[in-house]
Amino acid sequence: MFIKYNQPVFQRSTIPDLTGKVAIVTGGNSGLGLATVQHLTRHGAKMYLASRSEASAAAAMEQLRSEGLGPRNGQIEWLELDLSDPRKAKRSAEDFLAREDRLDMLVNNAGIRSPDWGTHLPAHLTHVSSYISPVIFTRTLLPIMIKTARNPQNDVRIVTMSTSYISMFKGKTVRFNTVGDLNEEFKDAMLADMLRYAKTKLANVLYVKRLQKEFDALDIPITVMSVDPGTVDTPGFRSDPSLKIPIIGLIIRLWAWLTFDTPSEGAYGTVFAIASPAVRADRDKYKGAYIVPPGLVGTPQTPQAESAELAEELWQTTESLCASLTA
Repeated sequence: MFIKYNQPVFQRSTIPDLTGKVAIVTGGNSGLGLATVQHLTRHGAKMYLASRSEASAAAAMEQLRSEGLGPRNGQIEWLELDLSDPRKAKRSAEDFLAREDRLDMLVNNAGIRSPDWGTHLPAHLTHVSSYISPVIFTRTLLPIMIKTARNPQNDVRIVTMSTSYISMFKGKTVRFNTVGDLNEEFKDAMLADMLRYAKTKLANVLYVKRLQKEFDALDIPITVMSVDPGTVDTPGFRSDPSLKIPIIGLIIRLWAWLTFDTPSEGAYGTVFAIASPAVRADRDKYKGAYIVPPGLVGTPQTPQAESAELAEELWQTTESLCASLTA
């Protein structure tokens, strides 16, 4: 079973009845995304499980139902979402807009670490899937989220996943002035994939802070946060090529088995950020915040993640890139 309701985080921060609320979790068919879907559905939310494959979404929903959703369970629907192409991400958001008249919770959970370059795009697939497409997906959904947030009874939030891997940039020069900066090639072949992935996550943290600033300036009552889930034994982790290395891979797997959180435990920070009443009770504390396990306001693992200058660079570059990709 995913859910352990006797865990301390749920004792400290009770998740309310979410009946009537509508949520999207990207990458909701496995790992942290699936665990997040289960937590929120068990509290009554109408969930859109966003993923590329209908078959994997159907299997995930069947798993959730077989494990029992509880007396307050909400409805689960599949939303087709292919983040490998920003244009498809935009169409997915438009499909949602045609199906619903509100959106209370958006969890940008999906992302990949890939050695491949996008076929028709000016960016590496990691950057497209883990940063560019999620931004376009979010931007396209903003009208319905703003409409929902204008009702003072509602509490609209956006949560985007980060990672402690951003610490790899501590002490290094990072820029986001151009698409080339965003799409930086790394010379260290052993770490290139990891560095690309970490840079997309650093971009996500900066974008969250800048998006929150934009909302505040326009007096839009939406709360945006980034979440570091900690070390979690997910399918993505288990597919890491390093685990196939003789002896070393075995040691890493044993270490993970002994110390890593389950997906359910790893999702606690996300569930806290997206649904806990504590966030609404003290919005100023949580606006643009970096949430660490099990649901605390933390400090990003590298100082660049708190740079207003970098956030502005990234914002301007992202605005230009999104405009060109969705024209």
